[in-house]
Amino acid sequence: MVILSQALVTREGATTIPEGSTPKWVEAHDPVYTTGDDIVSSYVESISSLKDKDGSRVTTLSEDWSNDALAKTLKAIKLDVEKALVGVDQAAVNTNASTARKMASVSQQISTTVDAGSNSTDALTEAKLIELHQTCYTNGSEPTVLMIKPADATIVAGFATATGRNREIDAKTLINVIDVILTPFGELRTVINRNQLSTHAFLVDPSMFKQCVLRPFTRTLLAKNGDADTHFVVGEISNKHVNYSDSGMITGLS
Repeated sequence: MVILSQALVTREGATTIPEGSTPKWVEAHDPVYTTGDDIVSSYVESISSLKDKDGSRVTTLSEDWSNDALAKTLKAIKLDVEKALVGVDQAAVNTNASTARKMASVSQQISTTVDAGSNSTDALTEAKLIELHQTCYTNGSEPTVLMIKPADATIVAGFATATGRNREIDAKTLINVIDVILTPFGELRTVINRNQLSTHAFLVDPSMFKQCVLRPFTRTLLAKNGDADTHFVVGEISNKHVNYSDSGMITGLS
């Protein structure tokens, strides 16, 4: 699990937040850097359900609200969530009197792995991708998303120019991207994630990852300090992979 908190400072006398308005950046299905059905997007719902400490609903920002401090804070928390999920290789840590508890990252909840090569680090290859997809299929898994770092997206784009493959070239437009990969074991949609581990490529079934909200995000007005109001935003969430043998990842990428 991960406990996320932010100190929020607002200007004195700022415009109040209209009741019931929902800006685009806090809609329940708003993606972070991936599309709505990917494993990181479900966490936006808990962040958008921000409540005061007494349990009352916090009204959300209108587009013309002059103070954007809350908006920036929630966006920062969304990035923190994504970093905790796929940007670190972190094992779960149980709590005690002196240690804060931590959730296991996605990389710690997937047991099916394929090494990128014989060296300490190797480039992503189509052969390794198909090998992993075959292993997942044999295990009974049906991954639908290939999540890769930006540098590997250029490698995947190069799959289209392999020997014996042709592509149509428009006279005025050059398209150099692969959005969908079709292998003998199913269809994969490529998703670029700038915040994920650079040494990993994830082959996942998003439906097998679940959100666990242990403490909904709340906002607390702290003691007055000078000519500003300081609010504290805190929440506690975790991530659950239904079956660790589901999905897979390529490790040891350069």
